Amino acid sequence: MTLQEAREFFANDKYATEASGIVIEEVGENYSKCRMPITAIHKNAVGGVMGGAVYTLCDFAFAVATNTPESHTVTAVSQISYMSLVKGDELFATAELIKDGRRTCFFKVTVTDNLGTLVAIANTTGMHV
Repeated sequence: MTLQEAREFFANDKYATEASGIVIEEVGENYSKCRMPITAIHKNAVGGVMGGAVYTLCDFAFAVATNTPESHTVTAVSQISYMSLVKGDELFATAELIKDGRRTCFFKVTVTDNLGTLVAIANTTGMHV
């Protein structure tokens, strides 16, 4: 799937693309990179980026890396570790396949900000449906 095809396919994921403002930057076989500009809507009561916003970015990057119009994968288990506070004004999530099987797959999603800060790592097991 090309970058334009991926953007068109995932345009209906309104929560990620419209509410959260996530943009697909790169796609490849079992790989994606997505960007989320940080705005006031992503922040919690004390001014930090909400963990749920970071997780949404991870989950969307996983979806982009694993789904095509012909093949669908859903999250079965996902565990996220928050490593540092966001220091920049954009987040990037890179999803990479670690292992693929007949019914399940395992991805590592790494989140950094535009200053290079490691923000989070998510490990996600997907179920091919």
